[in-house]
Amino acid sequence: MAAPSLVVATIFPERGRTGVHTHVRELCNYLEKCGIATTFVTPFSWCRPLTYPIFAPRLLLKWFNRPASVVWYRYWHEVFLRNALRTRLAGLGDCVIYAQGPMEARAALRARRGSNQRVAMAVHFRISQADEYAEPGRELKRDGRVFRAIRRAEQEAILQVDSIVYVSRWAQKALLSWLPEAAQVPSAVIGNFVAPPCSELSDELLGDLVTTGRLDANKNHRYLLEVLAVAKRNGKIFNLDIFGEGPLRKSLLRLARSLDLEEQVRFHGYRPDVRDFLPRYRAYVHAAHAEVAPLAIIEAMAAGLPIVAGDLPPIYDLCDDGVEGRFWSLDDPAKAAATLIELLDSESARLMAASAARQRFLRDFDADIVAPRLRSFLLG
Repeated sequence: MAAPSLVVATIFPERGRTGVHTHVRELCNYLEKCGIATTFVTPFSWCRPLTYPIFAPRLLLKWFNRPASVVWYRYWHEVFLRNALRTRLAGLGDCVIYAQGPMEARAALRARRGSNQRVAMAVHFRISQADEYAEPGRELKRDGRVFRAIRRAEQEAILQVDSIVYVSRWAQKALLSWLPEAAQVPSAVIGNFVAPPCSELSDELLGDLVTTGRLDANKNHRYLLEVLAVAKRNGKIFNLDIFGEGPLRKSLLRLARSLDLEEQVRFHGYRPDVRDFLPRYRAYVHAAHAEVAPLAIIEAMAAGLPIVAGDLPPIYDLCDDGVEGRFWSLDDPAKAAATLIELLDSESARLMAASAARQRFLRDFDADIVAPRLRSFLLG
């Protein structure tokens, strides 16, 4: 009996740089090799010429009423996604709609043609999407009217889906902490994965340290610069290559100048081929305050890099302190600099951590190992 086809539903454009995009791209690449049809459906898949005039007012609303901008964004993206799914699902029989969040799940539940079109939801988010909108400096007031409305909508969708995929044990624990009823929904914890690098690992170094990710407050690149400045004062000069774009680029450039790090820190912007460069560094550094299951770390481990990251529960699912890398303080640059110096000053320790990281990847995060589990859970 042929496996049902997979329809991926997401509010993001089809091409992008987020962890969700990587998760979906790696899964679809694997399924394509298996001869299983996949379809990518977004709000932009339906009546695309209308998306720009309808979605754009959200940017203006942010200046006057930030909660209203959130409502506008979520409402219209869900409407367009639901209509796109209805169009696509009308021509399909048995299938699985793989929704990349609660909003996508609600659109899929309303668009499906019957119970033979099952809805599975991936949990990439931290606790609730309402909490993300309520972080300091963002659009919503915690426990405000819009915050509570998002929570209710999420609860409604999550408890109706046919299954849930948690991309980490931490994501599962975080969701169940506010919605314990979700434990009744069939689920599996299946971590993120990537295919190994295609090219041979090169011995030609590009630099000491590398990091990838959007240049925003959560990724905490500012802290990386502060750590380098402390190390420099201690007589240790490490260079850092940063791959990624975002709203904080200009302020980070100013900070690098003020800390006299212009010769040590290079901003490369977004590079779709960044994975090809990763093997040519000595270590991967990560300073994000909050994560769910950071694919950037998995990609670095695939490249055979030791990991230096914050002591956070989601990181525990990926690597162990003193084995695949080191956990460093995220609130004390002096302690973090000492951790970094200790690792890089001992080439034998660095190489041991690099080898352990590569082996951990091959065991736990290689697409050929993990993707079959996700395929089996989603498609049977």
